Amino acid sequence: MSGLYFEEFHVGQVFQHGITKTITEEDNVSFSKFTLNPAKLHLDEEYMKGTEFGTRIVNSCLTLSLMVGISVGDTTDETAVANLGWDEVRFPKPLFHDDTIRIETEVLEVRQSNSRPDNGIVTFAHRAYNQDNELVGECKRMALMLKKPQ
Repeated sequence: MSGLYFEEFHVGQVFQHGITKTITEEDNVSFSKFTLNPAKLHLDEEYMKGTEFGTRIVNSCLTLSLMVGISVGDTTDETAVANLGWDEVRFPKPLFHDDTIRIETEVLEVRQSNSRPDNGIVTFAHRAYNQDNELVGECKRMALMLKKPQ
């Protein structure tokens, strides 16, 4: 098990996740096709040449998935009961093919569950940065976590 139990989290705790990911054209196109997203932003290079970006941008849902996915091994693997929601999802700068992201997670809140005595709720802030250390994505995520076995 690599995740942490509820009692092992504390407000202000920060995780610098060791996994980084270079996002390829195949990643972006495959994700967009798999999720049935036909947006020209992600799939049509000729169309995008005439935009402010000049090239296709990475699907923001892929960015969000990577922000959370990369964090799992250090935080919630095998100790999360469920995700309770994502809030305040933002993408201040676009990602492009061949950008490399790194993820940082901060614990914002730790509280007991009112309805589940064997669980607690942890609120995380996930932040994604590109290779130039520019913030390209952020979100808050609430997770229902296991408490340590008695």
